[in-house]
Amino acid sequence: RNCSRMKMMSSLIRGHIRAARCIGKRQLVKVRAFSSSSANTNDGPLSGVKVVEVGNFIAGPHCGTILGYYGAQVIKVEPPGGDQIRQFRDVDKTGTSWWWYSIGRNKKSIQLNMKMKGAQEIIKDLVKDADVLTENFRPGKMEEWGLGPDTIEAINEGIVYTRVSGYGQTGPYAPRPGFASSCEAMGGFRHVNGFPDRPSARPNLSLGDTLAGINAALGTTMALFAKQKGNAGKGFQVVDSSIYESVWGVMEGVLPDFDGAGISREKSGSTVTGIAPSNVYPTNDNKVVVIGANSNALFIRLM
Repeated sequence: RNCSRMKMMSSLIRGHIRAARCIGKRQLVKVRAFSSSSANTNDGPLSGVKVVEVGNFIAGPHCGTILGYYGAQVIKVEPPGGDQIRQFRDVDKTGTSWWWYSIGRNKKSIQLNMKMKGAQEIIKDLVKDADVLTENFRPGKMEEWGLGPDTIEAINEGIVYTRVSGYGQTGPYAPRPGFASSCEAMGGFRHVNGFPDRPSARPNLSLGDTLAGINAALGTTMALFAKQKGNAGKGFQVVDSSIYESVWGVMEGVLPDFDGAGISREKSGSTVTGIAPSNVYPTNDNKVVVIGANSNALFIRLM
């Protein structure tokens, strides 16, 4: 029974998992075939690019989703039980998260127990002819599994190895678990978000995760472009995207203002310091209107 599933899986991803096999009576890998994660038929700019996505939840998978938007073939490797997003928050009558239909689309999914002997050989087989490998485990985990950059480069010297983590692959904070909430604080976002007389607030989103996924996708496409231009040596490149640095990168003038003038921008509620009118305003009919007249010329036209 398990071996028949191996044959079905091998057919589904066109023979790229030739190393798949049954380990005793336990199932090592199985196909997860859903309409939400169907094969990409997009003829976009990344058409013909093969991506192996090894990761879970938001930051890493969001990178794969973006690449899939633009035509890449994404083979998603999920842990036992499936990616966390499959059953996250509100679900439909099948028990599938509505969010999964978004972040999981344009991907072919397999379920693989990375802790079992033989799992790493399947990953190695997948990346032999891949253009990109993405992962978002805690730094050092892929190396622990024997799937670090040196190993992958020896298998495929032209692949782009994209890594997403909380604090990056190097430095004193690298081993720490990376969650959007704490990394948004480290990146400075929480310092300016909220009202002056209250603790810092968090928007009702995992913004840091999404930003890291976007940066990872941007870095991946730049690496592919460098390879196309012949500017990447033999071709092997590592993209290191961290949640904290992705948040740091959207702090706009906060950082240069502090560096140049020693000015620390503080929390200002729903406004932006030094810009008015730019806020949410109540109306006479008990509704609200958003006004953004951010220059003198716009303010004159507004009035």
